Amino acid sequence: MRITRVLGAALLALGLAAAPAAADSSPSPGTSGDDGAPTRAGTSFRTATEIEQGQTATARASAGDYLYWSFPADAEQRPTVRAKVKLPETHAAQTWQIDVYDGLRRRQACQYGAQTRTAGADTASVELTCVLRTVRAWSEPWADDPLPGTYYVRLTTVRLPTADLGQPVEAELRVESEDVGGAAAVDGALAEPLVPGIAMRAEAEEDAEEDSDFPVLAGLEPEDGWSSGWWSDRWVWTAVGGALAALAGVGGYRLTRGSGRPSRVPPGA
Repeated sequence: MRITRVLGAALLALGLAAAPAAADSSPSPGTSGDDGAPTRAGTSFRTATEIEQGQTATARASAGDYLYWSFPADAEQRPTVRAKVKLPETHAAQTWQIDVYDGLRRRQACQYGAQTRTAGADTASVELTCVLRTVRAWSEPWADDPLPGTYYVRLTTVRLPTADLGQPVEAELRVESEDVGGAAAVDGALAEPLVPGIAMRAEAEEDAEEDSDFPVLAGLEPEDGWSSGWWSDRWVWTAVGGALAALAGVGGYRLTRGSGRPSRVPPGA
């Protein structure tokens, strides 16, 4: 009887110890919405939440936190990052800012848009916008041009009163791109997009038949794959220009060759 009680207590202890482990292994609720958009944000570059272009990501945080997201951008795209922060009902003046970094974690300047804004006291929300430069397919190593790959968005406050530190806020982020086309085409392309873990991914694909544990840090890419914009209206205008040049040559020849043999020349001459 005593042995039975001891065994029962041991099994109960094992069950209680296994319960938290099972709970930890299950996915945490609330990480994505009904449309698949994330409902949380990362706290660093390594933990940045991946979002697709066209999705509206949301997150609940505290004033003073650093919120990070990441998204893919391909060549000949001009991304526009929009963020909206819903503030508490009562607060002092706050200044919010969004920064965008490329795959090399170089801060990219905004062409235009309100990258930094100050919300007055008791303002309900603040909206920020950053329109990046057009992503280039290739660039010089010393240049700071945006290149295809993963881009990181950081949202935080740069001026916050101590009394408002830690107050709850709600953030929304949406990224959309305009396809610029052949106007931004260049003669060259990267060997691989600037995506975290791209070298590990290539090695894992080579060893796909084996059981490999290579981490892939970025799983998102454009719908048509990377460097999907190799075909652009630049090729169309080149073909149209060649056709017009050929027609101009034929027309010039017909105008300059005359009507044939002059009538005053005898046939036997």
